[in-house]
Amino acid sequence: MSVEAPSFESRVHATLLGGALGDSLGYAVEFDAIRAIRARFGDAGLTSFNQLDGGSHFSDDTQMTLYTVDGLVEALEWANDGVAADEIACLWLAYLRWLATQDVAASPAAPVPQPRWIDGQEVLKHRRAPGNACLSGLASGEMGTAARPVNADSKGCGTVMRSAPFGLIPHISPEAVAKLSMDAASLTHGHPAARLGAAAFSLLIHHIVAGSSVRTATTAALEYIDALPATAPELGGRITEALRLSAEGTTLGPEELTTALGEGWVAEEALAVGLYSVLSTSGSTPAEHFSAAIAVAINHSGDSDSTGSIAGNILGALYGEECLPADWMEALEAPEVIRGMANRLLAVTTG
Repeated sequence: MSVEAPSFESRVHATLLGGALGDSLGYAVEFDAIRAIRARFGDAGLTSFNQLDGGSHFSDDTQMTLYTVDGLVEALEWANDGVAADEIACLWLAYLRWLATQDVAASPAAPVPQPRWIDGQEVLKHRRAPGNACLSGLASGEMGTAARPVNADSKGCGTVMRSAPFGLIPHISPEAVAKLSMDAASLTHGHPAARLGAAAFSLLIHHIVAGSSVRTATTAALEYIDALPATAPELGGRITEALRLSAEGTTLGPEELTTALGEGWVAEEALAVGLYSVLSTSGSTPAEHFSAAIAVAINHSGDSDSTGSIAGNILGALYGEECLPADWMEALEAPEVIRGMANRLLAVTTG
């Protein structure tokens, strides 16, 4: 399939919208076993929004991704005004504002952030199965770091699923992308796999946006992660296995998928399943590839919204808006809010 390279603006919009589409479809079956999914939707599982009754909603994955965008935007706004800003502090404040939307009180020791545009969007003020580590890490009032971690043993996928925006900042080095995503991951998760998983995913997006294929971008991300002093062998092992299995050309069934790569509840498994879903599928058009990949990403007994979100982020970065199925976009919750955040990121990065 040969398509014209999308613009940077199209990639930014599609990364956020594609992630929200995968998240939304996956959220409908997030806690269902594959047997229950098949019983409800047929042998092929859930493959389209028109199979859902009563509309769809995106989850905490999209919420936190958008708040990641907002933290980056605030830091870049300060920088563009000639004022040095602590990017991780801006992200921490953004995540604390997200925490408030979940009706969870932060410790009195935490700072009180000033409200921003995103905080006025009512659609984001719903509790949609947020991750426990994200909630507890932020509620602690401690600004977690690699040296002083909160949730030291947690490697849940809550770091990976919110990290695509770090790969969307133009004109910064892979080293800066990795450091930003790892430091932001440390705000809620302390396990090396959670931190390195966030770096691997954001580097993957970074290289795709720069024009690399998904497989080439993955290899580059792996090489970078492998050279870091921190180690998480399970991360490299799962990603390498996703590359190997997808190269064999046989699509795994849902049971085989989770046996080989995991259910996606932890960082390395979510990234591996999302990546495999993209690399093991194709289509005659970008939209067909998107639909096929999301079907693989969400139809399994696991964290379907996170694996769907990751696959959607990857495909959006690769193809731009051309890959977003028109009928799916009509079903997407609050696309204007997602586009609003994309436009804010573009305004501070491209003018």
